[in-house]
Amino acid sequence: MTRLPTRRSLLVAIAVAALGSVAFAVTAQHLFDMQPCPWCILQRLIYVAIALVALVGLGWSSGAGGRAVPYLLLLLCGLGIATALWQHFVASASASCNLTFADRLVAATRLDALLPEVFQPRATCAEAAVDLLGVPFEFWSVAMFALLEAATLGVFTSDRRFSAATR
Repeated sequence: MTRLPTRRSLLVAIAVAALGSVAFAVTAQHLFDMQPCPWCILQRLIYVAIALVALVGLGWSSGAGGRAVPYLLLLLCGLGIATALWQHFVASASASCNLTFADRLVAATRLDALLPEVFQPRATCAEAAVDLLGVPFEFWSVAMFALLEAATLGVFTSDRRFSAATR
């Protein structure tokens, strides 16, 4: 019989994959000069939020908080997908990202000043429209958010197995 992943292992995988996505983006920025726009940075913030929620879920697995974690993860993954698609279909056609929702939100977090090497926008949306292996970079982000969403659905499944076993 094949063992299915546990809630704990799925949440750890979600956190590691989300933070790994940020690490990959920062590496691409600094080693391959793929400078981020505000929408790119907003996606990084969403990945960090996903990782934080997944880590909170590791310690808070019972009660309303434990049940809320996968819903919050699904919401964040959906926001990430929407952000990446907005970047591709709307923002990249614009000459400037200045004073867009993403620009204002990134500035409001003050992370661009605290950790500029990770969270400071350094390009316009049009300049940040680059490909990786022939695929727009933001579509790779959509794929990662979708994978994180699929893993989150596994958390729901593992929660049902857990709750059924304890009845």
